[in-house]
Amino acid sequence: MGRTQGKVVLSFLMITIGITVYLLSISWRHSSLLLIGAGFGITLYHAGFGFASAYRKWFRQGEVDGMLAQILMLSIATLLFAPFLLHETLGESPFRGALAPVAVQGAIGAFLFGVGMQLGSGCACGTLYTIGGGSMGMGITLVSFMAGSFWASVTSSLWQPLPSHAPISLLNSFGWYGVLLQLSLLALLGWVLWRYKSLTRSAAVVKPPFQPLDLIHGPWSLVGGAIGLALLNWLTLLVAGRPWGVTWGFTLWGAKLAQSLGWNPSTSEFWSQGVGAEALKNSIWSDFTSLTNVGVILGAAIAAALAGRLSLRPPTSVATVGAALLGGGMMGYGARLAFGCNVGAYFGGIASTSLHGWLWIFFALLGTGVGVRLRRLIMND
Repeated sequence: MGRTQGKVVLSFLMITIGITVYLLSISWRHSSLLLIGAGFGITLYHAGFGFASAYRKWFRQGEVDGMLAQILMLSIATLLFAPFLLHETLGESPFRGALAPVAVQGAIGAFLFGVGMQLGSGCACGTLYTIGGGSMGMGITLVSFMAGSFWASVTSSLWQPLPSHAPISLLNSFGWYGVLLQLSLLALLGWVLWRYKSLTRSAAVVKPPFQPLDLIHGPWSLVGGAIGLALLNWLTLLVAGRPWGVTWGFTLWGAKLAQSLGWNPSTSEFWSQGVGAEALKNSIWSDFTSLTNVGVILGAAIAAALAGRLSLRPPTSVATVGAALLGGGMMGYGARLAFGCNVGAYFGGIASTSLHGWLWIFFALLGTGVGVRLRRLIMND
């Protein structure tokens, strides 16, 4: 690590510590979630763990390592979540899974998100950790994501008439047998992808042997990233009482920005009452999702500086900016329709054995197929 990067690491560590100390005045949970978010950022960056990029590599090159890592992550998280979600409480701490309706609007939203994450060059958490790594282009994606998500929140009544079924949880319906059923399905999918990898005889990526200092400076393996993300999501469940989420923070930030520009929340059914009104009234530092989001950016910046690679990188072309604006807006709107993104709906949903998580990934992959083609047309990539 060079001298300049060392100073950058120290600077971001001091910022993280300062915010953590401030959050202790609110509660230990708030400060803990910022640090857990930083752990997510470090893990995502050092492991290069991307959801959108994994899908793109699968569609384009037939490379399935990223998909296999996600299956491992989901399997571990399912096992870690199950005892706590089954008993619902630990002492006085309640736990709830990421459950949502199995709905037509969810399928539409996931499809839009799948298209958008290819145009925007990243998913929700990918947007955060690449911003932390210095990408200015992903800042454009974030602003557009916020706008799309906010717009979806004020137009949500348009989608309510569409068919919808109450949330279905394998764990709630069948107990540990439901967990076993899901783990069996994940194992089957993993086996199919592994066989596909063997039959296509794709060349293995030769990596240098692991060194102890790699824990600090990176890179980490995808397997290490999968294990780390599952453990951190479990810690989020223990501290926050629910799994990791990302896009609610973007929706809230968009609403607060709109309010500062003169928008009146009383014109929106969602923001004028209940959870929406309460969130608008409070500081973002009291919002759990916002805290983990900020933590991801800080953690990724620390990881990038530790790796000696933190630098500001502007967008490469006008087409890239246009794709970021379009993709971010599609992800934002789609995530609200689909009750979450690749983190809240897919990762958290499947780890909670919610069927809406499986619906999400199916339609998101359909959208990915379209998004990959549009990406080539718009960005020549």
